[in-house]
Amino acid sequence: MAELLLDSNIRGWVFLPIVVITFLVGIIRHYVSILLASQKKVEVHQVQDSQVMIRSRLLRENGQYIPKFAFIMRRHFFNNEETGYFKTQKRAPVSQNPMTDPNMVTDMLKGNLTNVLPMVLIGGWINWMFSGFVTTKVPFPLTLRFKPMLQRGIELVTLDAAWVSSASWYFLNVFGLRSIYTLVLGENNAADTSRLLQDQVSGAAMSMPPDPKAAFKSEWEALEICEHNWALQGVDADLTGPHSRPDTNDSIYHQSKS
Repeated sequence: MAELLLDSNIRGWVFLPIVVITFLVGIIRHYVSILLASQKKVEVHQVQDSQVMIRSRLLRENGQYIPKFAFIMRRHFFNNEETGYFKTQKRAPVSQNPMTDPNMVTDMLKGNLTNVLPMVLIGGWINWMFSGFVTTKVPFPLTLRFKPMLQRGIELVTLDAAWVSSASWYFLNVFGLRSIYTLVLGENNAADTSRLLQDQVSGAAMSMPPDPKAAFKSEWEALEICEHNWALQGVDADLTGPHSRPDTNDSIYHQSKS
């Protein structure tokens, strides 16, 4: 493999601008995303239904720590055939087509505008401006399989795979500055590109709430077959039994009596 001797002036002229530009673009993208973010309207019945589902799940998980009549009263509130919440509340099924929601389409366009477009423009400019430059070298040896990832834009077969080209250095900065963004902007910032890409992959599934009717039916069945097994049986006797009283031979007990 061929070894290179980098001029420190040329290396700094290529290395530092890419880091600074990437960091500043991330800061600008964060604040632009805040300005373009739209407030999502939450219906009252959606919040009510979600809280009822949480209460029902907690009743199934922790019902053994309350008396049996209290457990039956709470289950009656949820599962009664005439007045139960899961039987009386009729919710329309949620549309599963995101294209029917104009707000969702607008949010997708805003996300592409603030995330994908700057990455394409800055990456294209760096690839054109610093084409053929190497910026740094990783401090450990790498195999040839890393050359396409670390030496984008440089077609030298004999060049050591540890060298990093300017285009590859830009993409490493895009995904590697998340700790700096967290330190400067906080945890939930819009400059974290890796988090934004994860949200785009799982956003469709996460944003679609389940069918309330099916969720109510499933929770009703789970709560209906749940049995009450009193977990505190005999705990009063354990607390007030003879072993709970202090030993009469204990010196501390005699001092307190005196």
